[in-house]
Amino acid sequence: MENIQSMPLLAMRGIVAFPKTNISFDVVRGFSLRAVREAMSKDKKIFLVTQKDTNVERPTYLDLYKVGIVARVDQVITLQNGVSRIMIEGLYRARLCEVTTGNHFMKCNVEEIDEIGTDNFIVNEGYLRSLGDVCHEYFLMSKNSSLKSLINVKMTPGAFADNIAANTNIDYKDKQAILEEADCYVRVEKLIGILTREVNVLRISNEIDAKVKKNIDEHQREYYLREELKVIEEELGEKEGIKGEANSYREKIEKLKLKKDVAEKLLKDVSRFEKMQSASPDCAVMRNYLDGVLALPWNNKSKENTDIENARKILDEDHYGLTKVKERILEYLAVRTLTKGKDGTVLCLYGPPGTGKTSIAKSVARALGRKYVRVSLGGIHDEADIRGHRKTYIGAMAGRIMAAISEAGTKNPLILLDEIDKMGTGFHGDPAAALLEVLDVEQNFAFRDHFIEVPFDLSQVLFITTANTLSTVSAPLLDRVEVVEISGYTGGEKLCIAKDYLIPKQIEKNGLSGKNVTVDEAALGEVINYYTRESGVRHLEREIGSLMRKAAIKILAEKKRSVKITKKNLQDYLGKRKYTFDLMNEEDEVGICRGLAWTSVGGDTLSIEVNVMPGSGKLELTGNLGDVMKESAMAAVSYIRTRCKELGIYEKFYKTCDIHIHVPEGAVPKDGPSAGITLATAIASALTGRGVKRDVAMTGEITLRGRVLPIGGLKEKSVAAKRAGISTVIIPEGNKPDLDEIPKEVIEGIKFIPVSDMDKVLSVALLKTRKKGSFEIPKIEEKEKM
Repeated sequence: MENIQSMPLLAMRGIVAFPKTNISFDVVRGFSLRAVREAMSKDKKIFLVTQKDTNVERPTYLDLYKVGIVARVDQVITLQNGVSRIMIEGLYRARLCEVTTGNHFMKCNVEEIDEIGTDNFIVNEGYLRSLGDVCHEYFLMSKNSSLKSLINVKMTPGAFADNIAANTNIDYKDKQAILEEADCYVRVEKLIGILTREVNVLRISNEIDAKVKKNIDEHQREYYLREELKVIEEELGEKEGIKGEANSYREKIEKLKLKKDVAEKLLKDVSRFEKMQSASPDCAVMRNYLDGVLALPWNNKSKENTDIENARKILDEDHYGLTKVKERILEYLAVRTLTKGKDGTVLCLYGPPGTGKTSIAKSVARALGRKYVRVSLGGIHDEADIRGHRKTYIGAMAGRIMAAISEAGTKNPLILLDEIDKMGTGFHGDPAAALLEVLDVEQNFAFRDHFIEVPFDLSQVLFITTANTLSTVSAPLLDRVEVVEISGYTGGEKLCIAKDYLIPKQIEKNGLSGKNVTVDEAALGEVINYYTRESGVRHLEREIGSLMRKAAIKILAEKKRSVKITKKNLQDYLGKRKYTFDLMNEEDEVGICRGLAWTSVGGDTLSIEVNVMPGSGKLELTGNLGDVMKESAMAAVSYIRTRCKELGIYEKFYKTCDIHIHVPEGAVPKDGPSAGITLATAIASALTGRGVKRDVAMTGEITLRGRVLPIGGLKEKSVAAKRAGISTVIIPEGNKPDLDEIPKEVIEGIKFIPVSDMDKVLSVALLKTRKKGSFEIPKIEEKEKM
């Protein structure tokens, strides 16, 4: 216990003192002042130790770090408000052993800590240099002048580390960690690590400060130059920049002869703009707004051509076929002409891709002499795309409708709203709902775009919309438009389109001439049937383009004057066939019936197979069938059960047989009610053993009572039947009027039989006699014997 010393204790907050250093600080707390006076009254020694938590007012032993220094109080200066400033000299490290209380001050017992180190000159010099290099870098970054004088002073590594730690602005906890290390070399290593971290932090901080200063300097320079420019303009007698712009805006507003309320609103905005600082962000926003509003064609109109015969001529020039569609468009244009544009009907051209919806709108614009602008709505899900953004937002702009008006440069363009079925709905609103006002003639005469903020008359704009499907178009929007269906093209129509439009277009596009390349009809028919599968002609045009490119290579590489593409050499240009289609069955078969289906790429035939086998009455459905098609199969079985006596079927077949219905091409999803009569016919054939005529195909929905309901897509289905070689097609009675819309080339060679009930379907489709070897339905008695 000889090394234990007793002396007053001074607890410091946020300050760490080191041996062999001088430090001064203010003392406020009463018990701390009394500890200083106690030290001054005796040998001037006092133990300085740091508090762990600076917020503790009356620390105890647990609130103090366990290592501090023994110091000598050199001077005490009394300041105002009971504060004393003391100057002390650090003597040596000591460990706090015990805290006791004196006469209203803190007293303690401490034990001196011996420093660990060696007298090895090389080792000491290495540590000193390493720490000195880091200190020098820290000094350059921090501009701490107190370090400069210490760097070159000769002292031991431990003392050097203590002095550097005492004179750097590092956290008091880091300083305490340095103080607590008795090993001088470990102390140096810790300090090097701390200073290296601080150097990196200071480097980043200095870089940030430099960037900020540079930005401030650039803004000050810009402000100075603008002010100087104003003075120069005044000296030269020219208009001031911002005032000149404001006057220019006022002149434009006056020339446009706008409505009173619109003009007043814009003039107010001009006055606000005039008072703004030219460098402010608000000035740029207002300038953008005024430029956008005044660029709109408030009074500029295209002269409209109302000659209906001219419109008919242009539509015939640009499009083959589509007779019904052209007639409806001509009716529409005639009514608009007679009503002087008051007819508010908006047409929606609905049909598969590639059938000419967009090009029809272009032709209408050309026929009327109006400007044409296409607005693609596919994929948008924000109401602001239609109505625009409010101009207060950064990057705000007008909606697509007003942008189209501005692009057209007239207030009466034809605007094509393309792909309205592909609009989405998000948390930013429903763009389809915003379109309701645009397309409603009762409202769009005063359409307010959020960015433009003033009403604009859209009643003179001719809107045409397009869609590939109506199922995704909202009901209110569908109510605003009149749907004009554009069905897919037949093979003959595609052949004419290819000869008259697509081949000449691709010949010209690929730098050829009609003398260089010829494509015969047989080759074209092969391309249409086996290299494309679509309702329109878009893919057909690509294949013809591919033919022309291959022909161009042959002409240049093989030095040929001309190339003739025939059915025989077609594969040399396009490779093997890409598609195939089913032909009618080779013989009349039991349990196999051919139906007709509509797909997004046209019509197709659908073979339905039914097997009946001994069992317990299970109904198995395979072939990737949808719910509606499965329900149709169940309805067909229920109908057959009610007609067992008439069809000669054992009445309890549903107890002794399992029925398996399969539709080939299981990877392709299939659904819809139009296969109802086909399913019923195939089931009846399998149960009766009577074959289905191979040249018969059918389509129609079935009810439980055997009624046959009408279906859609009859034209496409008829084309598929023609392609498959079918000679008899059974259709619902309700679809009889649709036969008038099917081209003659399709109807020729096919006998259409309209039916209203399932009995008529079976009498036409099934053979009269049972086929030998067909399945015999086991009766319950026989099954029990088995």
